[in-house]
Amino acid sequence: MGISEAFARPATGDEMAPSLDGLATDEEIFSIETQEATLNSFMSKSGWTATMSALVFGCLAACSGGDGSPTPDTTAPLAVRCAQLANMQIPSASIGLPTTGGVVTSTQLIAADGAVGEHCLVSGDIMPVDPTAPSIKFRVALPADWNSKAVMLGGGGFSGIIPDVAGNPLNTTPDAVTPLGRGYAVFASDSGHQSNPLDGSFAVNQEAYANWVADALKKTRDAAMAVVEASYGSAPTKAYFLGSSTGGREALAVAGRWPDDWDGCVALYPARNVTASIVGGLAMLQAFAAPGAYLDPEERGVLYRAAVAACDALDGASDGVISDVRGCNARFDPSTASLNGVPVRCPGGDDTGDTCLSDVQLTALIEANGEVRFDFPLASGEASFPGFNAFISDLGMASSSPLQPHVAAVGLGSAPPGFPVTESMSYGAHFADGFIRYAVTRDAAFDYLMFDVSNAGAFASRMNELSALDVADADLTAFAGKGGKLLMLQGTEDLLVNPRAVQAYFSRLRADMGAETVDSFLRYYEVPGFGHSLGSAFTAAWDYLTALESWAEEGADPATDQIVTDTTGVPGRTRPLCMYPTWPRYIGSGNIDSAASFECAAN
Repeated sequence: MGISEAFARPATGDEMAPSLDGLATDEEIFSIETQEATLNSFMSKSGWTATMSALVFGCLAACSGGDGSPTPDTTAPLAVRCAQLANMQIPSASIGLPTTGGVVTSTQLIAADGAVGEHCLVSGDIMPVDPTAPSIKFRVALPADWNSKAVMLGGGGFSGIIPDVAGNPLNTTPDAVTPLGRGYAVFASDSGHQSNPLDGSFAVNQEAYANWVADALKKTRDAAMAVVEASYGSAPTKAYFLGSSTGGREALAVAGRWPDDWDGCVALYPARNVTASIVGGLAMLQAFAAPGAYLDPEERGVLYRAAVAACDALDGASDGVISDVRGCNARFDPSTASLNGVPVRCPGGDDTGDTCLSDVQLTALIEANGEVRFDFPLASGEASFPGFNAFISDLGMASSSPLQPHVAAVGLGSAPPGFPVTESMSYGAHFADGFIRYAVTRDAAFDYLMFDVSNAGAFASRMNELSALDVADADLTAFAGKGGKLLMLQGTEDLLVNPRAVQAYFSRLRADMGAETVDSFLRYYEVPGFGHSLGSAFTAAWDYLTALESWAEEGADPATDQIVTDTTGVPGRTRPLCMYPTWPRYIGSGNIDSAASFECAAN
């Protein structure tokens, strides 16, 4: 689940981790009385006798392993197995990273509802080694009609909540059947702390921070596998990881660190290399925090409309989407550009209102578009961070669209960057603030905008230490060697996950591993007009689980036959999903809202 999903809809019991004030809501607690009522109803409808019922309830009370946990009968109906999982103990020895074990805290039998069949919802805790660190809270959905496979869902932002294991992850086509509805055992966790996904205060605890970076993924996977095997009597034949943003980074992390656990991963707009990315993004925030540099929504509209006017037709179709991003970046300069014959730059460079941009604002845009150099060593080996596509992206312009508040939040926000951070500021400000104050300086009073992104000074060693946790996805050789498959997708107008940084990652993989090796297991696509989880010009919807299944299980290469559907700009229009560095170009005839009228072209 991406950060937008966490805030774009109300949280439900299936999505929200238990609060710090209690382990679960009353509705989530599946008490022994509820279990007995469910089983009595099942047995009555099935013709079970009172004697048989007594045997089952006797086993619920007495049948257990040596550690006191139940020993489920894997041949029993789901209602029986679900009840038997209550209070199951998960030994620390069965989890591949240090913990003090896990426990199932509740189970609930969920009746079939539409496309999602009957399933058992299992909730559990994985306890930390450090007693001051929070537990990892996780859920596993076990379908009655199991397809013998498993899916793990990634988190979003700073996580802190459990993704909806019964739903579809972000940017799936609206008509796609959910993983649970397809028969997958589905699991996810809160990544090791319970909070708002914009709250980074958990990072003061090193175990909690390491859990968020990656460790909770392995711990959750192993605990979930124990639950799956206890219920079905066997391990899954295939296991896939699906994630976007933080979850996209997590997909790459599990492929790099624990390749034997996964047969395929989907990484949508992966927020990888946390240290370099957040500090690089901080440079953009600092640029717009300068006096007079912040663009209001009307001024952002002037910039974006001028970019579209200059570059929209480069792909052969005037459709409101800048598809030839490289071509546009090479030709569009807001300092010299015009909109409807009027220069974007204000006369004399002074701030004369909302119809043009001042020199101070243009300078901030140039800094956001430019490279950030690091004069301190990072364990990741990075010495710089590329600029964003700031000239040609929707920074959150004035619009009547209900999506615009989200577009603004992942762009420049509705208030300039400042300290302390407020709800009106961008998501980027929240992430930089949380990371700098709690992970880096460990000083809650530290003004994140005062951090020197070029020279970390006294914090250089801490930055190096943190960046050492970010390199798990730099070598995917083992994942490729075992036959794993990876789908990666990025939007060109993303202002949280830098498209240029993802391009650099892909290029580095090819340089280090060899193009032939990378091409054997990885497909990387870019979607023009797509921002962070959505966009005003184009929001990508793609049935990526089906694409991954077909490639991993049937050898159907998704290199050239994938279609992406727009759900916001022109709902229902389609485009070919083009592998980087190609992009969709109109062939000169046919419906411009149909993928069949476009080809994937190179500059």
